[in-house]
Amino acid sequence: MQNNGWNLQHTYTNLPPMFYTRQKPTAAAAPKMVIFNDDLAQDLGLDTNALKTRPDIFAGNILPPSAEPIAQAYAGHQFGNFTMLGDGRAILLGEQITPDGRRYDIQLKGAGRTPYSRGGDGLSALGPMLREYIISEAMHHLGIPTTRSLAVVLTGQDVLREKVLQGAILTRVAASHIRVGTFEFAARFGSLGDLRSLANYAIDRHYPHITDKYDKYLLFLREVCQRQATLIAKWQLTGFVHGVMNTDNMAISGETIDYGPCAFMDAYDPDTVFSSIDYHGRYAYKNQPTIGAWNLSRLAEALLPLIDENQNKAIELSRAEITDYMAQYERYWLDGMRDKMGIMDARPSDAATIAEFLNSMAMQKSDYTNTFRDMFGGPQNPMIIPRNHRVEEALSAAENGDFTVMQNLLIALRNPYTDSSEYAQPPDSDVKYCTYCGT
Repeated sequence: MQNNGWNLQHTYTNLPPMFYTRQKPTAAAAPKMVIFNDDLAQDLGLDTNALKTRPDIFAGNILPPSAEPIAQAYAGHQFGNFTMLGDGRAILLGEQITPDGRRYDIQLKGAGRTPYSRGGDGLSALGPMLREYIISEAMHHLGIPTTRSLAVVLTGQDVLREKVLQGAILTRVAASHIRVGTFEFAARFGSLGDLRSLANYAIDRHYPHITDKYDKYLLFLREVCQRQATLIAKWQLTGFVHGVMNTDNMAISGETIDYGPCAFMDAYDPDTVFSSIDYHGRYAYKNQPTIGAWNLSRLAEALLPLIDENQNKAIELSRAEITDYMAQYERYWLDGMRDKMGIMDARPSDAATIAEFLNSMAMQKSDYTNTFRDMFGGPQNPMIIPRNHRVEEALSAAENGDFTVMQNLLIALRNPYTDSSEYAQPPDSDVKYCTYCGT
């Protein structure tokens, strides 16, 4: 096949073999393009016009030139419990090098069974894949670091969940898919050399400015903590609830990854939970900052042997970084809230003022997005978020063959700070919204 702009490398496979398995995607019966991200394709240096008519590539039936597909191994704490995981339904085709030298993973999500499927079918349904496409694009245009979606294709095969659904594959683009859980996997099942190889690779790829520092592993923890502090602050400031903050869903790049049971709040309620399986509210909106600290503590534990030979000293140094993460988060969040409320001159009393205002919003069940916009205005307050009822409306229409509703929603989400009476309105009903992970 023609090159079409593909420029794939495979530095991840230079790691020890324990970190991946070579695995080809499962061929789809009748691939059909549902949506293609022209802007992202151009940014990646791909031939948009040629590739948007090639669903066979994005279904894994035909591999791009130089692709070397693998499934990545990792572990993670899921709802607090350690589990061996891995890419159970995802295939990494390689790392696309853009015309300006940036490196992005190109991954097919829903491309069939792998050695890490743990009894699953390795498939994905159309609804969850379109949800990830919609929400990740909304996050991108809101200025929140995120993986993005290049394409969604129908496979022509059914997927059995609670009912029979249409199968689909999403092409996910990420700075990398290295997770906190990847380090947990190395620390639990690998040698010290394996752990060191992973850490060196992650540093070289994401934090090259610390590569030659004598204390680079501690600095690596610091860098990851800083990016997570800014990321989660941005989640909180926009009312985003991730829904499944397991350690395998925390990317060391600082991008939001895995859009399963996620959603944005309508009425402000710090106890908001959308996930159908989060029975005890572990990943509620109000808990996201502290869960971030919990996850980063698991990363620190994995890195202890590299940070210092003296474990007690390594623990002391790491604990200081986790403490600083919380301080950084509070600082980013407070500055962001000042912007949302139009507070020009910072004062020590601002935190109490903001807390009082939020408590009032919670008691009155005020709409989180519109209240700030209506009362304070300003460039930092979005008008348009992917409202849950609008997302469901788009997904329902798409599952019935009408993609225009989704396309119109995506157009609106490209300009979140533009006034829009149509897309800014909260739902008429206050019925509790519930989401599902789609696996």
